[in-house]
Amino acid sequence: MSTSIVCEANTVDGTMSWDERRGFVRGDRRQIQTAVLGDADSEEPLMLPLEAIELDAFRRRHEHDTFWCGLLLGGCGLQLTTKLYTDRVCHFAHHPGPDGHPHLCGRRARGVSSADHLYVKSAAAAWLRSRDQQADFEFVQPGGVPIGSVVDIRFPRGGLRVHLDQAVEPAWDQDGHEPVLGVSVPVDRDTLIDRWYVHRIRLDSEGTARRVRIGTEAFARETEWFALDECEMTQRGLSTPAVEQIVRSRSTRPVTQWGVAKTKKVPDVGARAAVLLRKLDDALRVESAFVVSRLLRDIKNLIAELTAARRDIRAQLEAAVSDAERWLEGQAQVRRELFSQLEEALAAGDALRVRQFLARVNTTASHDRTEDEISIADVAAAYVAEQQQAYIKRRQAEAAAKVARQQDARARRAVDRVQTLLATLERRGADQSVKSMRKLVRELMHAVTDAGERVGADLQKQIDVWKTRADTGKPPAPKTPRPAPALGSPQPVGHEQVARRFWIKRNCPCCQAVAGRNCVANAPTGNGAASKTPHYERIEPILAERKAKAERRRQAPGPYDIACPDCGRPPGERCASPNGGVHRARAERAREAGR
Repeated sequence: MSTSIVCEANTVDGTMSWDERRGFVRGDRRQIQTAVLGDADSEEPLMLPLEAIELDAFRRRHEHDTFWCGLLLGGCGLQLTTKLYTDRVCHFAHHPGPDGHPHLCGRRARGVSSADHLYVKSAAAAWLRSRDQQADFEFVQPGGVPIGSVVDIRFPRGGLRVHLDQAVEPAWDQDGHEPVLGVSVPVDRDTLIDRWYVHRIRLDSEGTARRVRIGTEAFARETEWFALDECEMTQRGLSTPAVEQIVRSRSTRPVTQWGVAKTKKVPDVGARAAVLLRKLDDALRVESAFVVSRLLRDIKNLIAELTAARRDIRAQLEAAVSDAERWLEGQAQVRRELFSQLEEALAAGDALRVRQFLARVNTTASHDRTEDEISIADVAAAYVAEQQQAYIKRRQAEAAAKVARQQDARARRAVDRVQTLLATLERRGADQSVKSMRKLVRELMHAVTDAGERVGADLQKQIDVWKTRADTGKPPAPKTPRPAPALGSPQPVGHEQVARRFWIKRNCPCCQAVAGRNCVANAPTGNGAASKTPHYERIEPILAERKAKAERRRQAPGPYDIACPDCGRPPGERCASPNGGVHRARAERAREAGR
């Protein structure tokens, strides 16, 4: 069985992974594909669809949810938004910082598999609940590995240790932790023969979730995969249908599979040297000091094994070692300058430079730190976290102040509306119908609710009066009408005035003035000086027409006297519109009913 050797190196743009067949492969980690729901401490993972058409449905489904760069994902704990693209994959993104620059997040894993440990815990907890069992879950970090590499599931007797990547080597002889390996974790042939089988785990993407499947791998057999519901916890530990078949086929556990130890075939020294040199060249190209240091140790060990006959290979390896050590010295100087610049930025209180240098430190100098470097990085991380919290509080305060200003402006507009409605009610007085009065009072009460405490005592007294009149159905007593003017008297000042452009088009029945001419002073004879003021008899028909038109308008139904065809609100209730206004269809229907 052939296995691939994998090692990783962190770079600014992503992860450089070494594959035995393809060399170093660059992974894109700039696009965040996973988040958690609710808050930064949530354990509810979510995966963003990659296609724009699927993201539209995703946004509608999670319209009232918030997405966060979760702490359990190794993130910064700030809120995320969704980015929709038609020419590339969609992804989550941070909001810009307070200075408008892009937010710098130290989260390393950002792909679709970066939340697999949360999906494993959720699926395992549901699986155990269906069997009336309980367990404790912990995302352990042996040796300071990134969170999410290992998931411990502890039962009252025994437990499972899920290795989702190669960060931690499985411990086969450790009591109480049965290893379950991810698909990228290699296992040698001797372990398969000695243990009969090993457990595998993989997660398949289904929509915006990941589904857990458990596999059983045995020597000379293909890995068989099963849904989690097909598995059971037995006295032996985790068991699948394939495990039951393997156990039944063997009556006793073999003590040893080989009577005589076989000598493993060791690759030729020249081939081993060529592989190490190729790896070293790739590591230098991507500027990974961690991988270069590890390869130097392997090359020095190989040099110690060389005999005097392989002088050409020795000289080639020693030259490569010399070049790599000089490169490492230069990187060490760059590293010292980077930490020095980070310390200077901290002393100056420059938040932007601190975030930039901290991101570079976490990317290029995260291994083999000295105590001083650890102290500087911890202080910088705490400073960045403090600045982020202050920024969040400031944004929350600004949002609260904006809401308060909007509410205050709405209340002021509502007070103006209250005063307008009261003036309308007073002006109409007893001439209005009970139905029209009640409609205005309903609008008045809605405006009073929006105005809140801005309604003063004087306004409240007037409101109470009109509310009582609406409840009893009694409009105010009509005012004593003014006596009609005497025959032939001019248009009185106290009555409603009629503009000249209206009465000049009519004949005067008093002085016999024809249309287009002013009335004369001597009405009985039709002689005398012309007057700018018409006789009352000339404007009386105009006033009567206006009064009849106003009466017809008051008797016509208003928008709130009929049901709304848009939102379905019954008569008497306001429309369910965002600004509180009347829907157009309801107003048009009211006008049609009036006509």
